[in-house]
Amino acid sequence: MAEIIGVIERLWRYPVKSTGGERLGSVEVDERGLAGDRLYAVRDSTGRLGSGKNTRRFRRMDGLLRLGSRLGNRLTAPELLDPLGRPVADPNAFLCAYLQRDDVELAREDTVSHFDQLPVSVLTTATLDWIRAALPGTVVDERRFRPNILLRTPPGTAPFVEDGWFGHSATTPGGLALAFVQASERCVMSGTAQPGLPHAPEILKALTQAHDARLDALATVTHPGHLRVGDHLTLG
Repeated sequence: MAEIIGVIERLWRYPVKSTGGERLGSVEVDERGLAGDRLYAVRDSTGRLGSGKNTRRFRRMDGLLRLGSRLGNRLTAPELLDPLGRPVADPNAFLCAYLQRDDVELAREDTVSHFDQLPVSVLTTATLDWIRAALPGTVVDERRFRPNILLRTPPGTAPFVEDGWFGHSATTPGGLALAFVQASERCVMSGTAQPGLPHAPEILKALTQAHDARLDALATVTHPGHLRVGDHLTLG
């Protein structure tokens, strides 16, 4: 039986991977994800993408999270914002100076996906409130976890309710259909400092102890559609 599991409270996209995000009132979603989300990344001369970690695809580049990016109504090259929120005139020159590297550039996605895992991340207020209660002296904000959708859940909803969605699909009034697959595996970026949020390594420690460092529900898009703040999400 279909069940409304929450209402979309905030929408986020991240036009440049690993930089601060852009709050939206509404957005189109296709098979790749939210329009413009992680469409660009900071890329080095080996083809690895700037991130908070080192892997085969990613290279750790400290400081990216202090930057911002936005597309607005455009889906062309995004604006890159410096740590004070000011638009950067020449992103490539700025990135080379800021990161103290001469081999980085702002690059559009090509054959290598910019997503760490899957294209859409949903986080509930129930889970976010649990983290706040577990760490009362820490500034906890959804920006630390970089969801696309912050879902307002009914009072009394258990934390980590997202775990029960895996293997199920959800729909929105705008025709979007999502298939929930797994949770994100969290890393040090959860506690990395960014504008308005101080360094907080205790967040990752708490998540590791309580939930094996897993947080949110990651989904694929099974039918394109539209998302709007205030829409309900129905689990089928």
